[in-house]
Order: sequence, then C-alpha cells, then structure tokens
Amino acid sequence: MKIKNTIGLAFIAGLMMFSGYAQEREPGHVNTNKFRQLSDVLPTPNEQHTASGAPGKLYTQQKVDYNMDIILDDENQRLYGEESIVYHNNSEDTLKYLWVQLDQNMRAADSKTPDIRETRINAASTEARFDDQYVNPAFDGGFKIQYVKDANGKDLDHIINRTMMRIELPQPLAKGGQFEFSIKWWYNINNYVDQGGRSGYEHFEDGNNNYIIAQFYPRLCVYDNVEGWQNMQFWGRSEFALEFGDFQVNITTPEDHVLAATGVLTNPKDVMTKTQIKRFEKAQKNFDDPVMIVTQEEAEEAEKGFSKKTKTWSFDAKMVRDFAFASSRKYIWDAMAVDINGTTVMAHSLYPKEGNPLWEQHSTRAVAQTLETYSRYTFDYPYHKAISVHAKRQGMEYPQICFNFGRPNPDGTYSDRTKYRMLGVIIHEVGHNYFPMIVNSDERQWTWMDEGLNSFVQILAMQDYDPNFPIGRGLPKNMVRYMGGDQSNLAPIMSQGDNVYQFGSNAYSKPAAGLYMLRTTVMGEELFDYAFKTYSQRWKFKHPTPADFFRSMEDASAMDLDWFFRGWFYTTDYTDIGIKGVKKYYVSNEATEAGKEFAERRGMSGELVYFVEDQTPGSAMSETALKATEERKGDKFFYEVTYEKPGGLVMPVLVDITYEDGTKERKVYPAQIWRLHDKEITKVISSSKPIKSIVVDSENETADIDMTNNDWGLESKSKFEQVKDKVKS
Repeated sequence: MKIKNTIGLAFIAGLMMFSGYAQEREPGHVNTNKFRQLSDVLPTPNEQHTASGAPGKLYTQQKVDYNMDIILDDENQRLYGEESIVYHNNSEDTLKYLWVQLDQNMRAADSKTPDIRETRINAASTEARFDDQYVNPAFDGGFKIQYVKDANGKDLDHIINRTMMRIELPQPLAKGGQFEFSIKWWYNINNYVDQGGRSGYEHFEDGNNNYIIAQFYPRLCVYDNVEGWQNMQFWGRSEFALEFGDFQVNITTPEDHVLAATGVLTNPKDVMTKTQIKRFEKAQKNFDDPVMIVTQEEAEEAEKGFSKKTKTWSFDAKMVRDFAFASSRKYIWDAMAVDINGTTVMAHSLYPKEGNPLWEQHSTRAVAQTLETYSRYTFDYPYHKAISVHAKRQGMEYPQICFNFGRPNPDGTYSDRTKYRMLGVIIHEVGHNYFPMIVNSDERQWTWMDEGLNSFVQILAMQDYDPNFPIGRGLPKNMVRYMGGDQSNLAPIMSQGDNVYQFGSNAYSKPAAGLYMLRTTVMGEELFDYAFKTYSQRWKFKHPTPADFFRSMEDASAMDLDWFFRGWFYTTDYTDIGIKGVKKYYVSNEATEAGKEFAERRGMSGELVYFVEDQTPGSAMSETALKATEERKGDKFFYEVTYEKPGGLVMPVLVDITYEDGTKERKVYPAQIWRLHDKEITKVISSSKPIKSIVVDSENETADIDMTNNDWGLESKSKFEQVKDKVKS
C-alpha cells in the first residue's frame, strides 16, 4: 500500500511539473508579420478579375440605354420626366428582376436618412431654422412614380423600398437578351442652399433660379460578377454605382434659359442665336484664351425677362454612365479649345455675374489644365467637352459636367484663399471625369477608389496650373493630426463609405497621401506613373475593384506593395520611426577584451581589427579616436545607429546625414528593413569624415506623427518648439 501511494504521489508531481512547464510556454500565434501577403484578404482571382489586376477574358458588364423627355418647371420648381429604357443583359446569368435607383427618395417626406443622424438642441437657433426643424412640414422631394410599363404599355409589377425599386420581369431575361420598359415621374426640386443636397436650385434676390440637376431620373443599378446587384440604399453620403450606356435626352426649359448638359447638343440652331453659334465656332479654334459665347452684359439683360415661352434642348451622349444638366437665364458662357494629343476637346464654363471676375479669369483655364494633366497620367480624355458650372455651395461631378463653388465678395474682390479653393474644387470635380466617370469604380461601396485616386491626381494638376499652388489635402505631412488622433474616431480606408469616421480625411486625404507617398518615397515617379497609367487604361469604361488596383500596381512595377496596402488601407496604424541611439566607434590594432573574446568565439585568426566604442558626448570624437583613425585607409568613422519604430506602420527609413564639414548625404533604407525586426533595427554608417547629425524623414514624407525622436546630433529643441513644428506639419 505504501509503495503504491509513493508511485501515485510521484506521478502527480510529474504531472504538475509537466503542467507548469507547459504553462510557461508562449502560446502559438497567427502570422502577424507586416510583410505577409494580401492573399488572405483579397478575393480569389478568376477569369473576370485576374491575378494580374487586368480584366479577364470572361469579363462582362451590362449596358443600359435611356431615351428621356424632361420638362423643367421654373415657376413651380418641379421636374417632370418620361424615359424609355433598354436593358442589355451581357452577363452569364438569367435575371428575374431589375433594380432601379430612386436617389431623390432620400429627400422624400418619409425618408429615413434624417432618422440615422444625430440631433441636439443648441442653446439658440434662428427663427427660420427653428421653423424648418419643428414647425414647417417636411419637404417632400421624393420621386412621384406615375407608371412603370413594358414596351407594349402593360403595367409592370414593382415595389419601392425607400431609394430602390425592384421591377419584376414578365419572364426571365437570359444571357444576351434585352428588355425595354418605360417610367414616368415627377418631383419637387430642392433648394440645395437652404435644404442641402447634391443637386437642386439656388434662388437669387432678382427672382431667378440657378438649376444644377442630377440624380433626376430613375437609374439602373449595377449588376456584375462581384456584387451581383449593387442595391445598397442611398443614405446621402456614399455616391453612385452605374452602368454605361447611350443617352438621348430632350430638356424643355424657359425660352430665355441657357443650358449645359452631358452629351452632344444636336439642335444648336433651335436653342442658340446665330451670334452665339458664331462665337462658339471661334472658340473651337482658340487654344490660348476663352471666347465669350454669352457675355455678362447679355446675361444681365436676359435675367430680367422671365419668358413664359419654352424651348427644347436635345442631347446625344454615347458611352456615359450618367447624365446631368444645368439651366438658368443668368448664365455667362465662355469656352476654349484644348489639344489632347491631336484631338480638340472643348472646355466650357457657365456662371452668373455673381461669380465674376473670378470665374471669367480662371474657371475655363482650370478645366483645360485638368484635362491636359489627367490625360498625361492616365489616358487621353475620350469625350468632346468638359463643363464647369458655378454653384454657390457645391462640388459635384457627372460625365462631362460638374458643379463648383467659389464666389467673390459682392464688390468683386476676393482673397487668394477664395481663388485657390475655387480652383481646387474645379480641378477636383473635372478630374472626376476620369475617376469614376470612366474608370467606373463602385462609389457606393469604395469611396476612396474615386475620391482618393482623384484627389491624388488633383495635386499634380494643381501644381501644373500654379507651381506655387498651396496644397492643403493629400500630402503625407498634412495627415499627421489625423493619423495621430483618437483611435476610437478612426476607421480603415477599406470601409464602406457610410460607416467611416472623419469622412473627408478617410476617403479623400489619406488615400491621396498614400499614393503620393508611393510615387515620391516608395516606388519612384517612373515606376509609379507607369503602373498607375496601366491600371487606368486597363479599367477605363469598366468596373474595377480595390483588388484590381492593388494587383495592377504590383504587376506593372515588379514591386511587392502588400505591406503598404495592408498597413495604409486596411488598418488605422500610424507611422512613428525615430532614432533610439547612436554609438560611435573607432578602429584599433590593439586587442580589446571584448574583441579577443569575440574572435575566439568565431574562430578568427591572423591580423585582426578591433572596434572600440568612443563614448565622447555629442557628435565630437575623442582625441584617442581621432588619433586611431589617422593612419587608416578607407573609412575612418563608424556609427552604429539604432532606429526604433513605436508606430505600427512599416515605412522606408529616410536618413539625412550632415557631416562636420557641412556636406550632406541621404540614405534610404527600403521598408523591408523591418521584415525581421518590427520594433527596432540597428545599422552601421561608415564614413571618411565625422558626422555632425543624423535626421530621420526630415521633410515628413511618411506622415510620421512624432518628430521629436527623429534626430541625433542636433541641438535639442524646447517642448514649445517641438509642438510648434508638429502644428506646422
């Protein structure tokens, strides 16, 4: 019995020892290396979206053609429309129903959009705002659908779910088939100045209205081999996913209105005077300065008329994804020709006198510059025109036409800030012709694919327009405040647009800064420009996904950028790279204890050179060190620099070295320096002359959120100066 108990106790003790040993082990973990590939998050390549990032041999997309008759009721601020739609099913799938976007329903009296927005009671309110919020009935700007019929005039079953309408097909629509149907509707146009919105009208004290009209017709949703039907509800922020097609649109307006729209004007003699046509013909040959089609004097005379008669403008637009127009009797109109690699494209501006002299001086020239710059970095502009229309509080884009703010003071004076803000928005919105009007990404899902890419090329166009253009958005150094902010108020770029915090920084600035960083710091201009143009040309007039962009950039450059895309786009990590410490060494033929021990451990023999640390404070070297270097050949000064990375992002280490004689040198370590050392890495700098200072990322090219740990050898700055430097950046 005693023996058995002893054995039992020994066995239990052994188990306890084994258990204790097992508990001391660190648990296993998943691959968290910052350089692991993106295969775990990107969709599997297929024959529609290939591994190279190019469209595959089985890539398809739908086509939707529209024939519309529109009436603009200026007296009642209403829009009436009838459209005949031909839907082409080019997919491999058989469709049982169609989904149609009803974006104006966001402004319907029973819209749910106001319900998801936070509201608070302020200490005071204007009487007008109080009445609007608590007294007046809600504005009803939603679509009033009068009928949905097939080509034979038979009613089609349909159901409206807020901003989406499902139309039941009489019979399934097979691959290669097409279905024709029609919709009739009307809606109350919103005053976008008072009520908000991406389109609507501005009312002037002289009784006139300036109409900027978009999202004005029921539009087909995208159906593709990535999302199926893209029928996410429109809450007001995330923009639009649309199919390409051909449009024939007739728009009836008051007779004294001037109108601009997507497409080719097919009846100019019916809506323009002989003088206007003659001036336009002159503008088509003028590549230097805009030509006035409607002068300010003529516009001021027209705005007094308020004609009860009407006229109809007819437009034909091929291979566009949307249609928009602007109309007013107040418009001044100028235009000039732009040479895009031998093809003449017309740049137009329409604006009321309230926009002058700012618009007359700059708008059309900015349109022309945008077309030239974007065509250089992507592809030649494929349409015949681009239009900038003045709107008081807008910056919104559509194929061939956009609405832009920028208004001088009533006396015509304006500040540089007003001028550059106007130029920035015009360049940005005209640039949207490329992203997403041609490179047709899904704005409802991935806002950054149009706003971010466009904001990046916008920087290049602004610099072309004015080398001293103040760049406020999209430079890495301008991202410091955002990147270093409260993590609870940040979201990765790869978030659906309705669900991100700090929308402007997330969808516009951070993606643009990332691309700017890739071009100037990571890849270099030549490699980046070729890859970016490759992506743009592969996906023009098609529907790209984020994976197509990421893969194309790598495929065309032979650079593994997964580390960058993962960190910058999929996380809210930040950059913080600094100098943890610097050790100075000199060499000696005299053996040291540490040197002898190291040589013995490594089996070294023969004549040896020994490194001795010089612990002289600052950048100076001790007399002993200087003496030991006098007879040396080659480099005489050696510095062991330890770089630390408190931040989560890996980035190249940009090292600026200043020598005692005042000369400077830059050393760039690629981001892969961190592949095996995520927290810190030590590198040796050898030199023929002593180093005075070492600074990491002196121009903050990597959006480093803390520059106080970025230098060695410089005179230390006060806390006040450090904070001031961060604010400047």
